[in-house]
Amino acid sequence: MTNSRPMVEPADLASLARLVRYYILTSTTEAGSGHPTTSLSATDLMTTLFFKYLRFDLARPAMPNNDRLIFSKGHAAPLYYALFAAAGKLSQEQINGLRLYESPLEGHPTPRFTYAEVATGSLGQGLSIGVGMALNARYLDKLTYRTYVLLGDGELAEGSVWEAVQLAAYYKLDNLIAVVDINRIGQSRETMWGHDVESFAKKFSAFGWEVAIVDGHSIAEIESAYDRFLSNTESRPKVIIAKTLKGKGVSFLEDKLGWHGKALSRQELEKALQEIGPVDLKRVGQVQKPEDRRPEKRPVKNESGPAYKPGNSIATRKAYGEVLASLVDRYPEIVAVDGDTSNSTFSEIVAQRHPENYFEMFIAEQNMIGVALGLSKRGKVPFASTFAAFLTRAFDQIRMAAVSRANLKCVGSHVGVSIGEDGPSQMGLEDIAMFRSISGSTVLYPSDAVATGHLVEEAVKREGIVYIRTSRPATPVIYPSDEKFPIGGSKTIKSSSQDKVTVVAAGVTLFEALKAYDQLQKEGISIRVIDCYSVKPLDEKTLRKAAQETKSILVVEDHWFEGGIGDAVLNVFAEKPSVPIIKLAVCEMPRSGKPAELLEAAGISASCIVKKIKEIA
Repeated sequence: MTNSRPMVEPADLASLARLVRYYILTSTTEAGSGHPTTSLSATDLMTTLFFKYLRFDLARPAMPNNDRLIFSKGHAAPLYYALFAAAGKLSQEQINGLRLYESPLEGHPTPRFTYAEVATGSLGQGLSIGVGMALNARYLDKLTYRTYVLLGDGELAEGSVWEAVQLAAYYKLDNLIAVVDINRIGQSRETMWGHDVESFAKKFSAFGWEVAIVDGHSIAEIESAYDRFLSNTESRPKVIIAKTLKGKGVSFLEDKLGWHGKALSRQELEKALQEIGPVDLKRVGQVQKPEDRRPEKRPVKNESGPAYKPGNSIATRKAYGEVLASLVDRYPEIVAVDGDTSNSTFSEIVAQRHPENYFEMFIAEQNMIGVALGLSKRGKVPFASTFAAFLTRAFDQIRMAAVSRANLKCVGSHVGVSIGEDGPSQMGLEDIAMFRSISGSTVLYPSDAVATGHLVEEAVKREGIVYIRTSRPATPVIYPSDEKFPIGGSKTIKSSSQDKVTVVAAGVTLFEALKAYDQLQKEGISIRVIDCYSVKPLDEKTLRKAAQETKSILVVEDHWFEGGIGDAVLNVFAEKPSVPIIKLAVCEMPRSGKPAELLEAAGISASCIVKKIKEIA
């Protein structure tokens, strides 16, 4: 790893910092909103990094060996954009378009701006993303890029930050540098620790990080910290704890409460610009380029996956692990991460067969999703698995991953009341609703091992956020190995011209529906049974056909009544109702018990399906 750096004098950096402050103040005043004060506090820290230490080819932002720069404190977006303006990549007109509808310079960074890899703004998430990028450089791509993350002191109250801090130390990420802007003032009041930088330093040191405390407005001290970090060969992450003043450079803003998220008036702007001093608007700061290195390429092997035959019985969660491990040979960009549940989700099979493609995240689901997002942005296809119930902890990270346009696969096992004796705390009953609500998401729910195998590979090939719902109980294999499962499809398993009702189900309730079918056949009642393996997108064509040919549609699911498959089916007919839609779902808080008795108690067992069909047929 080269440590050669351009000779940039402190006076040049000070001049560039004034220019950056000018762009921050003018753009936010023009917008009439934004966060100028939190941008001003970190200006010296980021200007020094950007124009002396960062290695980034501005003409090729997608270059694999570019250093990564993440603004976890996304409300400092005016500073982020101002850096690129000072580097000649944004004109005065463009940066004055801050927060306009047609501008890519949004209020908090998103990938609509060419240089922003991820969306930030929901605080406490940037360091996790940085950990994912640093893991990729060190262990997967074997590249020399560094990952820098700017954090605010307020967001250090978030537990997800400390999840990332401890994992970075565990994996000895010496290519990760955090910069914490301790400006003392949050949105509504002073932060928890104020300007007590020593306290922050002790916390990071306790987790095994190398720490430097600096005056965040002394370019000499900032340079000294970066120089020490970049010449140190210790295998541990590094953090600059910088004492700063919110609103630095403008006397009536400095260290004052009440200015968070407020732009200056025109009159206040004129006064502020006089205080920061003269700027050279023709000045273009130079950013050094990295070595043009590419990731190590791994061979692709066309290995066959596991064979599942009708009549076998296997849990879809186990089939997931077996299939994903086999797919790594064909898709070496697959990376599995898990939250200490790998022996239940069966991602442990990936760890056993391909340890280089597996990272343990321990019991820290928010960080797990952030790390997976970071990996995805470096070209990997991450599969993040845990109990479905625990993914709810990371809903904000999943939501923000959608804003970041992530290629992220989430896998939730132990869903519904069918998990049995572990009880309601372990039952994923909200997961379909949660992932259906994510913009652009895909939701898949395989019922047997063959469907699982095909849908896992479909998830690898599908760009975006994909959720796969797997079940704890073993279920019979009902499909031949060559059956196809295109996303957006379904399987009509039982049908005839005499069908009275269409039953839509997936997972364990599909097998309850098939039991109900057998019982009703003996009584001369014919029903149609559809395996709704693709919950989003839904197979609307098949559902509309069923609505024309049967009297009603009965949806049976091991999920809360709200937001699940039933609501997805209802949406198909929302504009033009043509058939009654009846839902059988979990409506009351479940308890521990045998899976069969819990399905019965929830009203989603075969006997409950039979009873309901007799009522409506």
